[in-house]
Amino acid sequence: MEQLLPFVLLIAVFYFILIRPQQRRQKQHQQLVQSVGVGDEIVTIGGLFGRVRSVEDTAIHIEVEDGTVMKFAKHAIARKIEPEVSEPEPDVPEGA
Repeated sequence: MEQLLPFVLLIAVFYFILIRPQQRRQKQHQQLVQSVGVGDEIVTIGGLFGRVRSVEDTAIHIEVEDGTVMKFAKHAIARKIEPEVSEPEPDVPEGA
């Protein structure tokens, strides 16, 4: 029994350091892919910026420039670009 303890501990360490975080990242990416809809701005894993024009089961069409639409696999989405909310600048009196 004492000989198996180091192996069990090693497997537990690998699980908590490598396997669990990878499963969490995979789940987050799957949620991202499912949440992308028409009109969203995205970045692909290749670094291509564009706006989603249509969504299919396994593919998306991305408009990268006016009139240029490209077809990508859904899993090629790296991240969704959230629209920036600009805060109004505070009024500063002149001469202050």
